[in-house]
Amino acid sequence: MTAQWSVFVAPVGQPDSPWAQENPDLVLPTASIGKLVLLGELARQIDAGLIDPGERVTWTDEDFLHDSGLWHVLDQRDLTIADAARLVGAVSDNLATNVLLRRVGLEAVRAYGEHLGLAPLELLDFVREERDTSIPGVAWTLSVGSARSLWNYMDLLAAGQIPELVAQWLSLDTDLSMVASAFLLDPLAHTAYDADDVLLINKTGTLNRVRADVGLVEAGGTRLAYAAIAEFDPAAGDLVPVMARMRQIGDAIRDRMTPPS
Repeated sequence: MTAQWSVFVAPVGQPDSPWAQENPDLVLPTASIGKLVLLGELARQIDAGLIDPGERVTWTDEDFLHDSGLWHVLDQRDLTIADAARLVGAVSDNLATNVLLRRVGLEAVRAYGEHLGLAPLELLDFVREERDTSIPGVAWTLSVGSARSLWNYMDLLAAGQIPELVAQWLSLDTDLSMVASAFLLDPLAHTAYDADDVLLINKTGTLNRVRADVGLVEAGGTRLAYAAIAEFDPAAGDLVPVMARMRQIGDAIRDRMTPPS
């Protein structure tokens, strides 16, 4: 199949003045980006005093899986909730996601998304190594969304309607391989304290047939949110052009935000 794209780029607070858009309302699988909804509800419960960020949580055999993240290779079997959230923000940790989702509750995450009007962005399920949809409760994919709905999440975060804790967690993200690669930041150190000229928070999603990146960027006095989702056929060699276009989207943003002096 030819790659399907959903793209939306606009300054925060200005959804009617997009810099770029393509099928912005097309709903596609978004892989790990749906973890944003979990992080939002977790931060809300922390801010409301319902969850202590210092509470220690321990993974169970039911939570455990390999793939993205670090916790599954660490000796430490328990972490504070705050550290588990940092792992999700930094390396999209799947084990930490499952532990936090079990603690917060999938229904609470869904209710949070409905309250903020995040749809069609939605976290559908726990992270699973295999998805047998004949089993009750197993969703066909981890999360779905459109570029506009992903952009809306970042817009709400910029407006303070999603707790600041989420931005702190996302500032640790080490995956700058897609749109964010254009900003030429150190993937391991690009917080507000040490970034050079460009401030960035972002979250990516990766499946064998999906690449997605959503972020909030500040440079040259402009604050902008972007979202780009691509679903493609890896067997057809689509990954290379998909990643190239992700970089092109980022290059266009960077060039417009930081024109030559």
